[in-house]
Amino acid sequence: MFKGSMVALITPMTPEGVVDEDALARFVEWQISEGTKGLIPVGTTGESPTLSHDEHKRVVELTIKVAAGRVPVIAGAGSNSTSEAIDLTRHAKEAGADAALVVTPYYNKPTQEGLYQHYMAIAEAVDLPIIIYNIPPRSVVDMSVETMGRLSKHKNIVGVKDATMSLTRPLHTTIACGPEFSQLSGEDHTALPYLAAGGHGCISVTANVAPRLCSQMHAAWHTGHIIEAMHIQARLVALHDAMFCESNPGPVKFAASLLSFTADRCRLPIAPIAETSRAKVRAAMVATGLLN
Repeated sequence: MFKGSMVALITPMTPEGVVDEDALARFVEWQISEGTKGLIPVGTTGESPTLSHDEHKRVVELTIKVAAGRVPVIAGAGSNSTSEAIDLTRHAKEAGADAALVVTPYYNKPTQEGLYQHYMAIAEAVDLPIIIYNIPPRSVVDMSVETMGRLSKHKNIVGVKDATMSLTRPLHTTIACGPEFSQLSGEDHTALPYLAAGGHGCISVTANVAPRLCSQMHAAWHTGHIIEAMHIQARLVALHDAMFCESNPGPVKFAASLLSFTADRCRLPIAPIAETSRAKVRAAMVATGLLN
């Protein structure tokens, strides 16, 4: 089962907007040394919508190479085209990923039956564990608990990244999918209450810049140190707020640039964040103890 503090990796870039492979390798190494329990390259935070297919696959390959089996790598492999999602999932398997993160198809607005058939087609085509990424605010569609329960019967569909922000969802998902179905929060603010409702971990944006604190919070929870976990979560609230003061990954990319892991550069249409947002991000990092 996938659990604990996992990170939705940024894709470091040069000031010119070219993928910075050396910076990515250094960033992955730092994440592992800081206690991150899983790496998720080329999700939304990794700017998958604006990476070419070749860049996408290269980022996955490099992440797997640097991780070298020390922590799981769950490669972003979603698309609103089923055939394209199968291709990306097949590449993830060939590259040595431990699983694939497959987002619900965006823009097409499939029905629940369409969602079911989409994921079943991928699971049948590629023998690799699949994490469903359910994020209605970005994809418009919301996979129902009933559909997820149907999909969980397939041996390759093993979990969900849940970005619905509903704290009743993990309760019902446990009933529908069973206790071994890995439930990972996709929303930093509710990571701790999500665990209390039956979740197992979080695929975090904030962990890009505060991996040790995020890891410590999950470790405290899983070892029964609930008050300590709550204190860490309270310490992280201002940072969570700052990471989402504009569209992701604009704020977290700027925050990572303050730690010298990347240039402050996202690909359009994600614009540089406003000066007021920069001040908010910087202040939150200082308050959290990440910057002097």
